[in-house]
Amino acid sequence: MKFLLVAINAKYIHSNLGVYSLKAYGGQEAKGLGQEIEIGEYTINHSRQLILADIYRRKPDVVGFSCYIWNMEYVSAILYDLPKLLPQAKIWLGGPEVSYDGPKILERFPQVSGMMAGEGEETFAQLIRFYGQGEEKEEGEKGGEKDGEGEKGGEKDGEGEKGGEKNRKKNEGRVELKDILGITYRKPGQPSQVCVNPPRPPMELNRLPFPYRELKEEDWAHRILYYESSRGCPCSCSYCLSSIDKAVRFRDLEKVKQELRFFLDRNVSQVKFVDRTFNCRKSHAMEIWNYIHEHDNGVTNFHFEIAGDLLDEEEIALFSKMRPGLIQLEIGVQSANPKTIAAIRRKMDLEKVGRMAARVREGRNIHQHLDLIAGLPWEDLESFKDSFDVVYRMKPDNLQLGFLKVLKGSFMEQQREEYGLQAGALPPYEVLSTKWLCFSDILKLKQIEEMVEVYYNSGQFTQSVKRLEQLAPRPVWMFEELAGWHESRRLWDVKHSRLARYEIFWEWVSSRFPGEAEEFRDLLTVDFYLREKAKSRPGFSRDLKDMGEAFRRFYQAEAKDRKLLPEYVGYDSRQLAHMTHIEVQRDGRAFLFDYRKRDPLSYNAAMFEISLSEA
Repeated sequence: MKFLLVAINAKYIHSNLGVYSLKAYGGQEAKGLGQEIEIGEYTINHSRQLILADIYRRKPDVVGFSCYIWNMEYVSAILYDLPKLLPQAKIWLGGPEVSYDGPKILERFPQVSGMMAGEGEETFAQLIRFYGQGEEKEEGEKGGEKDGEGEKGGEKDGEGEKGGEKNRKKNEGRVELKDILGITYRKPGQPSQVCVNPPRPPMELNRLPFPYRELKEEDWAHRILYYESSRGCPCSCSYCLSSIDKAVRFRDLEKVKQELRFFLDRNVSQVKFVDRTFNCRKSHAMEIWNYIHEHDNGVTNFHFEIAGDLLDEEEIALFSKMRPGLIQLEIGVQSANPKTIAAIRRKMDLEKVGRMAARVREGRNIHQHLDLIAGLPWEDLESFKDSFDVVYRMKPDNLQLGFLKVLKGSFMEQQREEYGLQAGALPPYEVLSTKWLCFSDILKLKQIEEMVEVYYNSGQFTQSVKRLEQLAPRPVWMFEELAGWHESRRLWDVKHSRLARYEIFWEWVSSRFPGEAEEFRDLLTVDFYLREKAKSRPGFSRDLKDMGEAFRRFYQAEAKDRKLLPEYVGYDSRQLAHMTHIEVQRDGRAFLFDYRKRDPLSYNAAMFEISLSEA
C-alpha cells in the first residue's frame, strides 16, 4: 500500500515541514507493515493538470493533503477531479485550514474520507496501521468470520483452541478509526455518518525523528527549510491559532544541535525556525544562538520569530559577535495602540521593543523584520498611521504591513459581531471592514502597503528615502503621497520594470520638491547603481559622455596599481570598466561601484569615492 503526502506551497523555495515530519514519524510503522510513504511537493504556480498527472502516475492508495489558507482553494479544485482518476484512493486532509470545522469540510467534500486535526504525526502513524490491516472494518465486524473466529475459523485455522489463539494474536494491535484521536471521518460502510473523535493531547517533542534525514541535495539546494525546536505559544493573541496550544514544549537541546549540524554541514541557504516565540525561554534560545554562532559555516542563514521586549543585553552582546547575515529576526509589533494591544490579548512593552530594535540595529549585522496588522479592534485609519510611524522610526530592514486574517477557530472569529468584523468568505479570509475601519480605508492601506514594498522594503531606494524622511512631515506621509501619485497617473495594476520604478519616483519627487530635484537626481542615480550595472541608463541621470577619457585613464591606472580593486587580478582596464561602474555627481565627486563586494544585509554594492583628476 502506498501513502502520498501532498504539499502545495506558495513558492518553490518553500518546503512543507508538516509532510516531512509525518513521513519521518510514520516511516517505522509503514516499514513494519511493508507499506510505502512518498511526498509530493508542488506550488500554487503549477497547473492543476500537472499536479493531477503526477499524483495519478504515483498510483497512491491513500492521499493526504496539507491544507493552509494560501492553498485551500487550489486543493479544493484538485479534490473534485482526483476521484475521477483514482476512484479507489482514500483522501485525507490535514493542516490548520481544516482543523476546526471537520464535519463541514466532509459535508463540502463527499469524496474525502476524513481529516486530521492538530498535531498529526501519531494520528498518521495510526492511520497507516489502520489501512495496513487490509479491508476496512468497524469494530472488527465481519472480521471474526473472515479471520477464522467461531466454528468456521476453527476448521480453517486448526482445531479448537489452537485456531482461536492464532486469531487472537493476529488481531492484537489492530486499530479502528474510532480509536484514533484527533480525526473526523466517515464511518466505514456508512459514509453519510460523520464521526468526530476526541482531540489528541500534545505530543512529547523528543519522540519526533528529524524530518529531513532522507533529503537529497536537489531537495534542499536554493530552498528554505523550516524547522521547529518547540511547539505551542505562551502568548494569547486573539487572531492567531498558535494561542490555542498554550502548552509550550521544547525539543531536547542535544537533539536540536545534532539536527542543526545537518543544515550546517550541507550549507543549506536558509533555515526558518517556526517556533512561535523563539525566545520565550532564554536559556533555550541562547544555547541555540551560541551553537550556530560557534559552528557558523559562512553560508547558512537562520530566521527566528521573537518577542523584542524579551531580549536583554546578554543576548545583544552575543548578536554583536555574529557574522553579518547569520541570523535574521522577525518581531511582531502589530499595533502601537495600547487599547488595541489589550483587546487582542497581547502583552508587550512597546518602549522596550523600540530600545532593543535599536540595539540590534547598532551591530549592522542582523536583518530585522517588524510586523504591523491592519484591521485590529480599536484601530481606525489615523490610529494605524500612528502605529506605522512608531514602527517606521524603529528603522527595520523590512516593515511588513499585513492585513488581519480571520482564521477559523481563533478567538478573533468569535468576536466578529462585537467588532463589526467583515472578512472575505474564501481563504485567506482577509478583513474587509470593522467598526473602526471601512473598506475605503482598507484600500488606502493596501496602496500604502504596495508603496512600502517597492520603495522601502526592496532596499533599492535607501539614499533617496533617507533624504525624503528629512522633508516629510511624518513617515507614513511619504507612502501616502507616492500612492496618490500612482492613483493620479493611473499607474496601479501595471507591471513596472525596476528602471520604471526609479523614473516614477523621480517624476513625483521632482514635482513635489522642485528645489531638491538636483540632489534627488544624484541620490536616485546612486540608488540605481548600488544594485547593479544596468544596460539602460535612467533618463534622469546626468550626461557623462564627456567623462569617457577620464574613466579610461582611471581604469588603466587601476589595472596597473590595483589600489581599489585588488581582487580583480588578471583583468585588464576594459574588463574592469565592464565589471564595475563610475558615477559623477553635480558637485564633481566621483564614485566607484564594486559589484563583487556587497553588503550582506542590503545586497548593495561597495561604493568608494575616487579622484578622477589623479588618474
